[in-house]
Amino acid sequence: MVDIHSHILPGLDDGAPNPRVSVEMLRIAAESGTTDIVATPHANPSYAFEPETVKRKIDQLKEKAKLRPRIHWGCDLHLSYDNIQDAIAHPSKYTINNRRYLLVEFSDLLIFKNSTEIFESLMGAGMIPIITHPERNWLLQQRLAELEEWVRRGVLLQITALSFTGRFGRAARKFSEKLLEQGLVHFIASDAHDPQDRTPDMAEVYNLIARRYGESWAERFFVTNPRAALSGEAIEGGKHPDPPRRRRWYRFVSRRR
Repeated sequence: MVDIHSHILPGLDDGAPNPRVSVEMLRIAAESGTTDIVATPHANPSYAFEPETVKRKIDQLKEKAKLRPRIHWGCDLHLSYDNIQDAIAHPSKYTINNRRYLLVEFSDLLIFKNSTEIFESLMGAGMIPIITHPERNWLLQQRLAELEEWVRRGVLLQITALSFTGRFGRAARKFSEKLLEQGLVHFIASDAHDPQDRTPDMAEVYNLIARRYGESWAERFFVTNPRAALSGEAIEGGKHPDPPRRRRWYRFVSRRR
């Protein structure tokens, strides 16, 4: 599996507080089947994104983790005026592996009225926005039509794996399922913050998706699309014309672990 959203870098945000915890998170990720993980520290009013510091932390963690799993560059970009302008001015600064896919996070308090124009500006600068965890944002839960419109225009959606298990509440779980079953989901990632509660272990949810909707959909969300994001290759965007359908009877066969 490829995890495009995690907070594994020590001491940069509300994720891993120190290298020991970072290494433990990477151990969990590797043992649960993750081969590649994108380190995506926050860039928001509480946490500054400093590229030199991020690079140094990634290099240090690679040494400690002994390449299990492989660690890649990224950022969890909060949609604020300054961040948007800086991303447009420096298109590869925040993107996954400095290529073209950009994780963007909405505020829980405000959805900009000009969000469509913001996305158009980011795409005009060569980036493809990936909205992170829309299922956990109560404002976005009320804006399904807008999410559909943004996806139609080329924006992609990433759901948090643990949302499917109810970790973030019933509303987040139900909205995750709704987005997936309407063909609006392109990635599932851990958004890991620690080794216990918001863990990088995605095996359980991979298996859940495979049982409910089929192995090919699990591969798409956890492997194929995320791996394309690492390399900057094209991903099938838009609303999927033949979205996943929940199986009436599951075959309880576990592939991961």
